Amino acid sequence: MKNTYHIHGMTCQGCRNHVQATLEGVEGVQEVSVDLEQGRATIKMASHTPIKKFQEALAKGSGHYTIHEEGSAHRHQPEKPTTEKGTGTGTFYCPMHCEGDKTYDAPGDCPVCGMDLVEEQQLSSAQHTRYTCPMHPEVESDEPGSCPICGMELLPKEPDLSAEEKKYRGLLRKFWIALAFTLPVFLIAMTEMWEGNPLHDLLPMRYWNWVQFALSLPVVFYATWMFFERAYRSLVTWNLNMFTLIGIGAGVAWLFSVAGMLVPGLFPEQFKTDAGTVHVYFEAATVILTLVLLGQVLEARAHSKTNDAVKELLRLAPNKAIRVVDGKEEEIAVDQIGVGDTLKVKPGEKIPVDGVIAEGETSIDESMITGEPIPVDKQAGDTVNSGTINGNKVFLMTAKKIGADTLLSQIIQMVNQASRSRAPIQNLADRVSAYFVPAVVLIALLTFGAWAIWGPEPAYVYALVNAIAVLIIACPCALGLATPMSVMVGVGKGAQNGVLIKNAEALELMNKVDTLIVDKTGTITEGRPAIEKIGIGGGALSEKEVLQYMVSLNRDSEHPLALATLHYGEEKGVALLKTEKFNSVTGKGVEGLIQGKKVSLGNVGMMDHAGASLPGELQKEAEAYQQKGKTVSYLSVDGKAVGYVVIGDKIKQTSATAIKALKDKGIRVIMLTGDNQDTARAVADEVGLADFKAGVLPGDKLGEVARLQAEGKKVAMVGDGINDAPALAKADVGIAMGTGTDVAIESANITLVRGDLQGIVKARNLGEKVVRNIRQNLFFALVYNSLGVPVAAGVLYPFFGVLLSPMIAAAAMSFSSVSVIANALRLKTTQLN
Repeated sequence: MKNTYHIHGMTCQGCRNHVQATLEGVEGVQEVSVDLEQGRATIKMASHTPIKKFQEALAKGSGHYTIHEEGSAHRHQPEKPTTEKGTGTGTFYCPMHCEGDKTYDAPGDCPVCGMDLVEEQQLSSAQHTRYTCPMHPEVESDEPGSCPICGMELLPKEPDLSAEEKKYRGLLRKFWIALAFTLPVFLIAMTEMWEGNPLHDLLPMRYWNWVQFALSLPVVFYATWMFFERAYRSLVTWNLNMFTLIGIGAGVAWLFSVAGMLVPGLFPEQFKTDAGTVHVYFEAATVILTLVLLGQVLEARAHSKTNDAVKELLRLAPNKAIRVVDGKEEEIAVDQIGVGDTLKVKPGEKIPVDGVIAEGETSIDESMITGEPIPVDKQAGDTVNSGTINGNKVFLMTAKKIGADTLLSQIIQMVNQASRSRAPIQNLADRVSAYFVPAVVLIALLTFGAWAIWGPEPAYVYALVNAIAVLIIACPCALGLATPMSVMVGVGKGAQNGVLIKNAEALELMNKVDTLIVDKTGTITEGRPAIEKIGIGGGALSEKEVLQYMVSLNRDSEHPLALATLHYGEEKGVALLKTEKFNSVTGKGVEGLIQGKKVSLGNVGMMDHAGASLPGELQKEAEAYQQKGKTVSYLSVDGKAVGYVVIGDKIKQTSATAIKALKDKGIRVIMLTGDNQDTARAVADEVGLADFKAGVLPGDKLGEVARLQAEGKKVAMVGDGINDAPALAKADVGIAMGTGTDVAIESANITLVRGDLQGIVKARNLGEKVVRNIRQNLFFALVYNSLGVPVAAGVLYPFFGVLLSPMIAAAAMSFSSVSVIANALRLKTTQLN
């Protein structure tokens, strides 16, 4: 029998392999094929096996995967626990991304690597203040006031600690407990090196061994018991990790010591002291575990700094706003704002939500979102964003986007998602990690054998100590953290500078880009076209009639040039005529019937499409404007060209500087535009571009990207319109202007909030620095393990007499992960300009 089932919970190849192996282990199963992309498993069975057996097997394996009948409406979605505002999103992920972008609904340990899961940040956690009575804490209110029970003034309630902070404090408390019990064990053990040990005058050595045993119990079975739990899970699921090595190494030392006290007669003489007791290693076990715990504490604190960028963005969100209703002002919480509400923003206040200025003018500090320090002048009709800071004037605004729809919320969400994504360079670490732990265990066994056979007396003691040192010093976590930590800090740094990264792969690919394709309108230019002249020809129609035809025909078009014509017509008070059979001809223009006449508006190609010839004088006038970089659209009525419109679009101040910087980095910049050759050349000359193509249709952009990729180029494409979406998706790196359409932004890998080419320079610099930082981390992790393991095994002993204590090995292992995180944190101070 062969059945196909739906599998829920798979996010990576590791998940697929685990599910396949689990299902293959069910009795009666002959063959299993698991499709990760489709989320399906095809199972070949000797006879029908109830689905319940498969469900039980997957539940026993890890509990993260579920199986359902194909076509079943049921999809397992664990019920997400509710979390109070102030505690984060309630969504957790592994900092090493062991299972890709998989998330969890509760705090705990990663089932693959054993590391503590990290909680995502969210905007609402910073936006809500509740009030409570100091005498009656059960009384809570969204507004300040008095307690209904005792009448005391309600005070702001301290927000609950985040899961991250709770985890840190819990680890820190356990560390101090472990240290308090480990120090006496360590001191008792060290007195054995003193001549005339004073402790022996108080009690025989065998009793001091029992004291060490008693003191080690709180360390092993409370403060660091989680390490052994993780080690056990890693062995059961065969997801071997750092805690496997710690559990084996420290566990062997502790169990050896216990056995030495209980049944000393089983041990050879070389394991015994002069007093006849077996030499115990309680101090080694407790010191190793306490140092590893210290590493976890430092790692938790350092890791909390890697998402500081998100926390800083969260602090931008204001808690309160002033709403104006029928001329009356009221102070409300931000989450009470509705779309369409009129809000008053005073000087120096943060803007509460995204919206449009309805009345007044001001200057806005947008540096926290765009990274640009110069305030931006705003007036009625201009957009403003949540978290930005008002200048020294009062204005009224209309709320347009609230809650999760604001730009600030979307930035935070994008940073969260990008921080969980995997960079291709991480595949190297994954390949090494797959064999790392088994290889270390094998080296530890070989070390024990080599020292037991060829080592000096007491050979077995040397063998045991060095084998434990090998297990303890190896650190797969340093290797696993090398890429994710750099990506997390880099993505946050980009967000602070107005460069939003959708995934880690985009950062790595941006570092390899050698060809950049840019659009003209909205990318090199402001994207705010304005009518500069209406030209007429032949005297058939007046300037007002030509404009009336243009405005009426453009009423149904969403092209930026059409909108510029409509605005100009409104300013001139032009009356609109009814348009029928409107049609947009891609890359050429628009056409329709007005008062029974066939009217066409567009470029020369549109005139050819309409069968209208251009009078020489009219074309000569238009070409003169085109040679100045202006865009010209012709109007024809019933196959006769009767006029033209000149549209200007100012070039952004940063375009020329940014293009020069990109060219200096060895990137070839190509401008593609639907405009004519003269206009394209004029713009290209002004910004210093040698490569450009004019008269390009939207479909041609996709072909141009494919052609360059076929030549072996790494292509980045910049665009802002719906027609750019296919090319953005096809390019190795798609870059959308934040001022563009939602479709373009969705298709892109990188979004520039400010919407100018200087953001591409920042993105390139960010990609270079993040990849360099990742390589530094990988180099450190690989070199550390490559040198540390042989030294712990004792390769230096024959030449220099040097051996590595397991306690020193534990300290080195603990600080190796912290060093990787510290190096990643250096990206916070880097400059992207």
